[in-house]
Amino acid sequence: MTTSLTAAYRAALPAETDSLAELMRTADPATPIPACPGWSLANLMTHVGRGHRWAAAMITDRATERIDFRAVPDGAMPKEPDAAAQWLSDSARLVLDAVDRTGNDVEIWTPFGPPRPAEWWIRRRLHEATVHRADALLALGREVTLSPELAADAISEWLGLLETALVGSPVPVLPDGATLHLHATDPGLDAAGEWTVRGAGTGIEWDHGHAKGSVALRGTAVALLLVILRRIPTDDPGLEIYGDTAVFDRWLDTTPF
Repeated sequence: MTTSLTAAYRAALPAETDSLAELMRTADPATPIPACPGWSLANLMTHVGRGHRWAAAMITDRATERIDFRAVPDGAMPKEPDAAAQWLSDSARLVLDAVDRTGNDVEIWTPFGPPRPAEWWIRRRLHEATVHRADALLALGREVTLSPELAADAISEWLGLLETALVGSPVPVLPDGATLHLHATDPGLDAAGEWTVRGAGTGIEWDHGHAKGSVALRGTAVALLLVILRRIPTDDPGLEIYGDTAVFDRWLDTTPF
């Protein structure tokens, strides 16, 4: 059964990918992407489009282990701008089609812990697209246009991935007893716009809600998303930071890129 939340992800995945694809028609594909050192805009687009196709292939094959990223069918982006944009747009729809053919609840291999229902990949690929579209916009000197709701969900998804990815990490991401609090200032987000992160061994636990943290960051959901993913600096004018800034510096140093 498709929930309202899943329906929102299904609508947002092609919309966000289409917005990213449109940049291929208007921007120089050789534009460097500072957030992804060594990448050009064309490299970024290829990464997203091939990644969508990779997910679609694993869903279609009901994969129980990782499929080679380089073996994805039609994984090369065309060089002509309009064809490249269409290739990228089509890739998002391949993910949705693969889930529909396979079934929402069929378990598929993921890079984060145990196999997950096929529909899990829709949200994962959505936020891969939202963050890399932000990378492209920042590289082009443009404003990152992302709804507060999507940005807040991307933060929640990232923290959820970290809960799994940090298990067994050699270095704790938060000092003993330290907490990180994120507070989105966008109206209407309510509890969905606040996050409290606590250390759990070398990993983390987190929940929504207001709490005093060892360090706290306030800003729009977009700004919070970009700073926790190292896309903007902590002294960005759109952010306020309170408390022990060394705690957040450690967070940035020890969470995966």
